[in-house]
Amino acid sequence: MKPGTFTQLFVQLVFAAKYRECLLGTTHRKEVFSYISGIITNMGHKSIIVNGYSDHIHILLGLNPSISISETVSAIKKSSSFFINEHRWFPGRFQWQDGYGGFSYSKSHLADVYKYILNQEEHHDTNNFRKEYKEILQQKGIDYDERFLFEFFDDDIKESNNSGKRN
Repeated sequence: MKPGTFTQLFVQLVFAAKYRECLLGTTHRKEVFSYISGIITNMGHKSIIVNGYSDHIHILLGLNPSISISETVSAIKKSSSFFINEHRWFPGRFQWQDGYGGFSYSKSHLADVYKYILNQEEHHDTNNFRKEYKEILQQKGIDYDERFLFEFFDDDIKESNNSGKRN
């Protein structure tokens, strides 16, 4: 970065495991999220919090403006998939779904976003990922086409069963 350049850019990233498989169980989740935090730091971003649930992830970071959001997501997905597969924690091959959400926040909103990401376990006791993601898009005023959202394979089934709980 050039002298005299000052930025303050905070971004929340959200993306899901391929086929929305619930592979990010509590056994390995902390290690995966710590690894992802290291990727973010090594790219020159500021890792604020990485957390999620069994089938998706939320990342809050201070963005290094010399690296695009899409490059960042691509590097995180590629490296973390390799890390997970190298450990052979799951049968088959772990992958992230195509696409992601990227949402900007001002410094005054960081505490609320941090708390929201930190409390993903509790949040998903009553909310499924589809509802959560659509709420974020609506709060941000983002127009979207349902056809291009993440593949929410099992949410409709669970919602129709009125289970009230999302795995």
